Amino acid sequence: MPSSEIIQLQEQILKLKEEKRAIILAHNYQREEVQDIADFVGDSLELSRKAATLDCEMIVFCGVNFMAESASILSPDKTVLLPEKEALCPMADMIHVDSPRPVRKSFPGFENPPAFVFPPEFTLRDIKRQYPGVPVVAYVNTTADVKAESDICCTSANVVKVIESLPGDEVICIPDKNLSMWAARNTKKKVIAWDGYCNVHERVTVQDVAKARAEHPAAVVVAHPECRIEVLEISDHVTSTSGMLRFAASSSEREFIIGTELGLLHRLRKENPEKAFHPLRKDMICPNMKKTTLKSILRAFQENTYLIKVPQHIRVPAKRALDRMLEIS
Repeated sequence: MPSSEIIQLQEQILKLKEEKRAIILAHNYQREEVQDIADFVGDSLELSRKAATLDCEMIVFCGVNFMAESASILSPDKTVLLPEKEALCPMADMIHVDSPRPVRKSFPGFENPPAFVFPPEFTLRDIKRQYPGVPVVAYVNTTADVKAESDICCTSANVVKVIESLPGDEVICIPDKNLSMWAARNTKKKVIAWDGYCNVHERVTVQDVAKARAEHPAAVVVAHPECRIEVLEISDHVTSTSGMLRFAASSSEREFIIGTELGLLHRLRKENPEKAFHPLRKDMICPNMKKTTLKSILRAFQENTYLIKVPQHIRVPAKRALDRMLEIS
């Protein structure tokens, strides 16, 4: 898109934003020009919590559907718009609230493996029936109804802390099997896991890490815990997107290999111009995150599309699960 068109769109958006007393939130994985027009850029929960504290009437959430739902859960009196209604999260959609029975999977050589992995064609109430009384930890990357059916939420940064806060020696952790395996490696509790995954992080292999290290031998490898466990084990640092930003800013290292969606590189480079950042794989792109454009943001303001409103009977228990997490974070 020509820079003149970008500037024109940005001017139109800013004018409407002021008229509608709105704020624009953009996830770290959004397009560069979308991040640049946003009032706040960050991870999904961080943005929703921020929006809940602000004096505004409208939230335009540039991300995927579950993120806009979280904003609606925490800001029920505000209008929440998702500029692209087809901006969905495949991992969040790998788990639903009802279905038949699970099958067992094994993890050879894994010292403290997840007890079971439930394939995505099965749903949450089955696992709860099979493990009555075992608390359910829902990753924030889940839809509102799944959060409502869970006991507590977690982020990729605090999953171990959340698990350790719960009673008993077993937990159900949904939906990301890789995050569950990472948590299982860092807790003595038995983790009962779901067979969900992020298609961007799941594709990274040990060979990719070796190749990136060969190309950038002075760089530190930083990986997101949604990557496979064997990738995390050979990385230098494992952390969330917000953790990557903090680590890059505080580290004395000058060069980094970043194992997450490429959108984060824009902010990393912007905030640390004196440091070098390389993608772990050049195809770590989430097509759903990239669906939002300046044109779709403008349309959202002009047409009030697409409204995200979580029904009260789901919002209340979903907020309870989020609040329980926030109490221990």
